[in-house]
Amino acid sequence: MAAQPEEMAQDGGLKRPKAGALCGVTASEMERKPWGAELPRLSRHAPWEGCFYDKVQQRTLSLQEEKVRTIRARKAEEEKVTKREPCDGLCQEWLSNEEGSLDARTYLTDKLLPTLIPGVEKLLMEVERKDVLAAAEEHARLDPITFLGEYLMRHNPQYDTSTNPGPYLRGLKAATEELRREIPDTASERLARMKSEAKTKRKEREQAERMKCQQKEMRKAALATQFKEWTADVNGRIPVALIQSALRIFLDVCASMPVDTRKAYERKLEITDMWGENVNADGFIEYVHSYTENFPNDAFQEVLKHLGQCAADFQESIKHNTCRQMFIDLFLHCDRGQVGVLDRPQILDLLEQFYERSSVCARRRFCNPKEWPIVELQEVGLEDLWGGLEDQQGYEEPGEGLFYSQAEISERDVSAREAAADDRAGSDGMSIIDRGRLEQMDVSETETGGIPTEENQAAESGGAEDAVAAEAMKEPPAGEEGFRRQHSTWSGQQTSSGTAVQDKAHLQEPAEDLHNTMAGIESRSAPRAGSAFDGSCLNLPRFVQLMETFLGEGMALPAVEGLIGFIREEYKQTEEEKVKQLEKAHHSSRLTRRELLLEALFEKWDINASGFLEMKEVEAALSAFKEGMEKEAVRMAKNHFCSRYPQLGRVGKLSPKAFQAFLELVASELTGDEDEVIDNIVEFLTTRVERSHTECLQSLARRRWLHSIQQAAERSGARMEPVYDAVLKALLKDAEAHGDNKKISAYIALLEENQLSPERGQTLLRYVTCTTDDAPYVLNQILYRDRKGVSFAAVEEEKPIHVPRVQLHGNIHFWNQDRPAEQRRGSFLVLPLQDAHWRVFGTLGLDTLRDPSEKTIFLTHEISFYQGVSHAFSKAYHHVCALGSVLQMALTALDWLYHRVPSIHTVSTYLVEPGNDQTCDYALRRMATTDSTGQKEIHTSPVLLLRKENLFRDYLFKCTDCSEVVHSSVCGEQHIAVPLRDLSGRALGLFDISIGHHQALPPHERKDLQRMLKMAQAACSEILKMPSEETEASRVLDAEHRNVRHAGILFHRFMLQDLRERIQKLNAESFAEIKSCEDPPALVHNIMKAVLLLLHPEWEGTEKTEKWNQCILQFDDDLIQEMYCFDPTAASVHVPAEMVQDCINGAPQAAAWPRGSTTARLLELWAHTCLCLAQLAESMQSNTAPSCSAAHSNASCQTPVCSPSPSVPHIGRLFHN
Repeated sequence: MAAQPEEMAQDGGLKRPKAGALCGVTASEMERKPWGAELPRLSRHAPWEGCFYDKVQQRTLSLQEEKVRTIRARKAEEEKVTKREPCDGLCQEWLSNEEGSLDARTYLTDKLLPTLIPGVEKLLMEVERKDVLAAAEEHARLDPITFLGEYLMRHNPQYDTSTNPGPYLRGLKAATEELRREIPDTASERLARMKSEAKTKRKEREQAERMKCQQKEMRKAALATQFKEWTADVNGRIPVALIQSALRIFLDVCASMPVDTRKAYERKLEITDMWGENVNADGFIEYVHSYTENFPNDAFQEVLKHLGQCAADFQESIKHNTCRQMFIDLFLHCDRGQVGVLDRPQILDLLEQFYERSSVCARRRFCNPKEWPIVELQEVGLEDLWGGLEDQQGYEEPGEGLFYSQAEISERDVSAREAAADDRAGSDGMSIIDRGRLEQMDVSETETGGIPTEENQAAESGGAEDAVAAEAMKEPPAGEEGFRRQHSTWSGQQTSSGTAVQDKAHLQEPAEDLHNTMAGIESRSAPRAGSAFDGSCLNLPRFVQLMETFLGEGMALPAVEGLIGFIREEYKQTEEEKVKQLEKAHHSSRLTRRELLLEALFEKWDINASGFLEMKEVEAALSAFKEGMEKEAVRMAKNHFCSRYPQLGRVGKLSPKAFQAFLELVASELTGDEDEVIDNIVEFLTTRVERSHTECLQSLARRRWLHSIQQAAERSGARMEPVYDAVLKALLKDAEAHGDNKKISAYIALLEENQLSPERGQTLLRYVTCTTDDAPYVLNQILYRDRKGVSFAAVEEEKPIHVPRVQLHGNIHFWNQDRPAEQRRGSFLVLPLQDAHWRVFGTLGLDTLRDPSEKTIFLTHEISFYQGVSHAFSKAYHHVCALGSVLQMALTALDWLYHRVPSIHTVSTYLVEPGNDQTCDYALRRMATTDSTGQKEIHTSPVLLLRKENLFRDYLFKCTDCSEVVHSSVCGEQHIAVPLRDLSGRALGLFDISIGHHQALPPHERKDLQRMLKMAQAACSEILKMPSEETEASRVLDAEHRNVRHAGILFHRFMLQDLRERIQKLNAESFAEIKSCEDPPALVHNIMKAVLLLLHPEWEGTEKTEKWNQCILQFDDDLIQEMYCFDPTAASVHVPAEMVQDCINGAPQAAAWPRGSTTARLLELWAHTCLCLAQLAESMQSNTAPSCSAAHSNASCQTPVCSPSPSVPHIGRLFHN
């Protein structure tokens, strides 16, 4: 019944036996068993078992406790004896430094003396008792040897331990222990050494803990002092989100932090989410210390310095909030028609007048309204952008006094301030911080663009503002709330709420089913990031940003009030202009509503979510409109449509946008109001189709899956893996839900030029992703044209090919050659992937070979949905490719910029992405960072910036909100945020340009920056036109006609186009100063030589390039025309790159060019641009980059998606036409 010996050895205690003992077997049964037979095991569920083991365990525990008490009592007694009778000090004589006698002394003190010394003491006591040493004739008989021997025998230490040791023996025992510790390689010595090391470490640890506690207290004291620099609310609290933002941005300003500390710091910041909470001084100290407790002293000092700068920025932001609120009030005052926009040309004209009327000192604080960034780069003339260098003269770095001096305000500013003060009664006696706290008043309606009449009337009266101020003083809220509110999204700026209501009153409500579809479309559509740029008008966020840009970063409150008073007085708007603005707002609202209505109608017709409608079906339905009376109008509209969109007319298919364009053409051919005609057509077409509830639910689910593909592309960070994942998930979900739970395999192949084996065909199909089970056989495989298969047939015929039974086809290529014949049964479907212009760039394949059921044929509604998937993938694919091309173009632009603008410290490139939830309108993804030397870091795991987590990077979100240039000072560094706009004018990405502690760039560097930004925006717009079905990209260079469409070529192409326009204006006078030089600088001669070598490489080494008098004669009108027409990417052009590079390498920065060298500088830029284009074209022609799919594949996908391993960086290098 006891436990097994092994169990006892392992457990070291008594355990209750396991089930399966000998209980339950009677004695008679045991007797009937023969000898040698295995006896049955007794059951271990006997009733006595629990009682027995409980008693044994209780007794064992009691014995253990009794032994512990005995040991403790003995130790206490020994301590009392030691305290009463201390150890004899004579024993210390055995401890000496003689190593030779160490063993002997140890032996004596351990083995001999503990027994002999008590015997000698007894002998001496006996001698004294018997008075043996007295001088007497007769003595008591005492043999010392015999007495000592008898004592030793009676007190053998192996048998007698009852003798209590005296002080000397106890001291001797302690001395023995000391001697043992000194003998090397013994257990005592090792134990003593271990104890000594442990004691030393314990002391070091205690010392470190004391130092750490002291450091902790010192750091907390420093943080307590630092907390006083923040502007807290009346309760002495500041938001945790503010501290989080300050700590989050610290990683960007401190590059010297150790990698391990940085990673731990990032992990803590990632998991923290305390938005909306406030902390006092103690909470601030504990919160910051929890992140910085492991920081070295240097890093902690950097944190303190950084927090101080953030506190100063926070206080400055409160001042800015006050000014922003004043600008909002000004906007409401000027927008008397409640349209939601102001006239931009008139506002710019007023800024020019205010600028001209200001004093010279005041102008130095303002931004010139005739220059960038007040004026758009596209509005800047060539002469201003490529003008001379004379504007460099007299430049000096502006100081801080220019931004905060109020003594230099002109009399015009003072009078304007007084006028503004009359309108804003009751506000002059308040401090700047109090004004910041006035931000607490409810401006949510105004920030979002809705302008109710009640608020507008309140804004025009001074008494209302007094009431708001009085309310704010009763319960003054925290200033940081206003700081937080400025980050809220500006949306709905184009029309006011009243306008929207009026529009809805004039529009006919759609049918109920279409209304539900429109609601679904609106719910799926992600909110657009920011507002679109419009050159004719200014909405609220753009107006506020324009005022801030004009006044500069350190705008003084008197200057703000002066400007507001001037615009309030001078801004005029006639009734005709008001009506025109209202009509424009109504028209925009009607177009938006029409687009949504026609998209809902398209979805009702496209029940299987295929992504297109057959033109014949739509035409046939419209022919029955008004009982067939409008057939001629439909026919004429079709002719106009086919002439305008020949590609769509050829394929006979209508996408949602083409469907809308076709119906608008039909409406234009009919008589009556266009909106009413459109509504009648929609109502008629709605009645032509009937859908069951099941079909509607199926369509809704499929559209939700298709929308997830587009969402994956928009949030992909220019990577294809999320798109692949979303596509395959959509296919698998639909097969499970609407395909009778089919088990399908899916794969995507992209079309590439065959450079591996040209003899096997001009093109090939490379499989870039597939479902997980097929990855070992399909992924990264290449299908050539000479192999079996129907994929190339689908490419050539541009339509899906369905093979119902692959075992009977005979022309199917199986990647898994080991698949048995009986498993080669099922259906196979290949769909061509087509771009917006219906050009095939790949295939989407599906099969049911893994499905064991008999009915595996793809049905019609399934094939239609798969066509919708291919259409959605095409849009997502080209969107990602466009993002990659934009990033590549941006990096090319920065390469051009970095050695021309040395004042730039770093440039971060961001992409704007939709938010992941309803609480986040959009996010910024940092894709690349370029330092002052031009070294680029392309982030493999791009950081995602959310508005609520980056309050001190609010200038980035302001730039995105208004799609305008924003200047800001963050942590002592000046930043310029510049948007890259999409075709609608909204921010697609942005440059975050840091110029360090410089207040502004020198004029020549500012010019170069403007040139780069203008070309980058033009190239970005050209890239975005390529995947659009509404626009065609232009081709200027020969390389572009050969389909070498590198993003970098576009940047340099636009640079060359601008330079061509400027060079065309050169004449004989432009070269007069250069020709007058008999002995020109070597730099000028080299530039002339580079130009001639580009145009005539055969002149290399001749007098026409080497002799100055011959070289200058070549620059005439014919050469200027030749430069204008020169195409460095033409196949017939040979560019001596090395020689041209040597000639222009010595070109200095713009600041070092002598006066009068504008023409030479222009020629140098032209030669450099031509050289870059020639080198790019040659590299692209000789070594064509892989397709965008391979360029974006840099990480493994999640299940059930597999994608190829990385081969090139994730930023796209090539996009094909």
